[in-house]
Amino acid sequence: MKNNILGKKYSLSIAYVSEKTSREINKEYKNKNKPANILSFPLRKNKGEIVLCPTVIKREAKSFGKTFSRYLGFLVIHGMLHLKGMEHSSRMEEAEKKYDQKYFCRDRRRVVHDAGRGRGVFKGRKKS
Repeated sequence: MKNNILGKKYSLSIAYVSEKTSREINKEYKNKNKPANILSFPLRKNKGEIVLCPTVIKREAKSFGKTFSRYLGFLVIHGMLHLKGMEHSSRMEEAEKKYDQKYFCRDRRRVVHDAGRGRGVFKGRKKS
């Protein structure tokens, strides 16, 4: 997913922090005195960091009716698009939707036609 959005040469680090640390970082860099679900920091042309606060994400996921892992995946996509230089816009929303569907909305199984048996066989995809 990272290679598809940011490219193979992009160096991405992801950090998980407490609500307290998230609040401190958000206050220092964004002038907002509250913990953030995600913060993205471009460090160089091909290097950036995403800071995630799992407790905030878990709380927000419930309010959006999503599972923690599904919402986390969406936020990582959101953060990578910011690192790519995108700002909040309809264009960014379209990209989020595209990548969310590509990586999180599809059925993780696919049907492969088995000519010898004359029917489809489900091939399970290993979870990553």
